[in-house]
Amino acid sequence: MPRWSRGFDVDAAARHLRRDRALAPWIRRIGPIEAEPRWRRPFDPADALARAILYQQLSGKAAATIVARVEAAIGSDRLHADTLARCDDPTLRACGVSGNKLLALRDLARREAEGEIPTLRQMSVMDEAAIVAALVPIRGIGRWTVEMMLMFRLGRPDVLPVDDLGIRKGAQLVDGLDALPTPRALAERGEAWGPYRTYASFYLWRIADFAAPAPRAPVKRSQD
Repeated sequence: MPRWSRGFDVDAAARHLRRDRALAPWIRRIGPIEAEPRWRRPFDPADALARAILYQQLSGKAAATIVARVEAAIGSDRLHADTLARCDDPTLRACGVSGNKLLALRDLARREAEGEIPTLRQMSVMDEAAIVAALVPIRGIGRWTVEMMLMFRLGRPDVLPVDDLGIRKGAQLVDGLDALPTPRALAERGEAWGPYRTYASFYLWRIADFAAPAPRAPVKRSQD
């Protein structure tokens, strides 16, 4: 059974991507993008998914405040089935957790308790499609959330989140398009970047920043 390592050779990825004549000038302009440090850190997939749920549709600061309240209420900095079970629904709602997110957390906890959430070790022998298929049935977890885990936590080298607005904007700038590419068109365009579409995505986000307003101070995110 094949095993997928966490992370990849970013120098090899850059050499491959520089073969793309439209992307190469941007790579030279931006310079190297360092390897993601979280690729080597152990993590609890259920905890990461719980945090992703709590961060949805909120500013980073507001979400971090709610997460801190939940951690205090459950008496742990790990959000999973056993610790979330320490609090009843009214207690979690009092922490600022919305009704929909509470249902999502309970669904996640139930699935984890029943062994439906792959462990980090199990994910090491699962391909990207299998991980997506295992996690998207969880209430509140969509494909984009799983793709972020694949890229930033698991270090999978060939993930292109075609529905991400920043990725689409970056691709529009690279190719000088009048409009954002459709997800389908972007998927076809991205075939040339394989097997390093994750690293291409890192550049597309940076490229999109060139057309964005000046960023505010960075805030804590669900994957931090």
